[in-house]
Amino acid sequence: MSILFSGRVTSGASEHKIGIARRFVMFWVNHVRQAVASLGELWRTPSASILTIGVLGVSLTLPATLHLLVKNVQQVSDSFTQAAEISLFIKEGSSDTQIRSLQQILQADPAIARVSHISKQQALDEFAAVSGFGAALNYLTDNPLPDVLLVLPKNTQAASARELLARLSKERIVEFGKLDIDWLTRLDAIVSLLRQAVLVIAVLLLGAVLLIIGNTIRLSIMNKKDEIEVMKLVGATDAFIQRPFLYSGIWYGVFGGLLAFLIVEAMLWWLQSAIVSVTSLYDSDFSLQALSFVEFASLMALAMALGLGGSYLSVRRHITAIEPTGP
Repeated sequence: MSILFSGRVTSGASEHKIGIARRFVMFWVNHVRQAVASLGELWRTPSASILTIGVLGVSLTLPATLHLLVKNVQQVSDSFTQAAEISLFIKEGSSDTQIRSLQQILQADPAIARVSHISKQQALDEFAAVSGFGAALNYLTDNPLPDVLLVLPKNTQAASARELLARLSKERIVEFGKLDIDWLTRLDAIVSLLRQAVLVIAVLLLGAVLLIIGNTIRLSIMNKKDEIEVMKLVGATDAFIQRPFLYSGIWYGVFGGLLAFLIVEAMLWWLQSAIVSVTSLYDSDFSLQALSFVEFASLMALAMALGLGGSYLSVRRHITAIEPTGP
């Protein structure tokens, strides 16, 4: 039996005898019945259904993959919190008491995550260890290096870090402050560019998904043109006739979204070993982030919405245009 005729179990003459509660229940029963029947219709045409689902899955895979690319690049960007560290060079002649007092004040600042003090002697010892001029430094009569306070902001964004630098540089015993964050600003700009590119590509591909589903449903409507004419002759409304095709579009979206998710997970599994090999060379614990449950649910909801939208655009145009013809 065709999906167009399934679920039509009550006649117009007896419809008024059905109570409101039962009518409400039967409404949802008919919806479920037509949804299952539309799934069976996809099963009866496996070649066309698999081809359509495959195209939808691949079309949804690219924006999902690009989203994960931006997500993982953002993870790398966020991991460089030390890049936003502010160096405050203390004025010559400042006492240890003044330096400790300033350090305590900064540690109580809600905009600052951590404050550490590098003394003049520690700075000199570190310079001697890494520069190779240890012997020459022994001839110095005075230590030319200043005390330094290293300040890590809680908000490591470039703009916020610069605002904090300008405020801390005004402290009385601070000679000047330094923030080397230009490269991180460039990285943020690249991430923002990637995000915009993902949005544009996603819009184009999702538009293609709408067209694919709409064309598939149009072909299905044309194949059932005679059935639709018979249904209209016996009094079926356009809404009743459209419903199975709308469910078909939703099913296409469900299976296309699942296929896209499986492809993305397979790519992540395949790349994970290569990522581990690279990160081990740099003593990094970086790992690829997969789709979260919320992102998976969003992907499925988007795929179903596209399936419903594409089928709705098709059935509204083509089913309305089909009218029974006389003998």
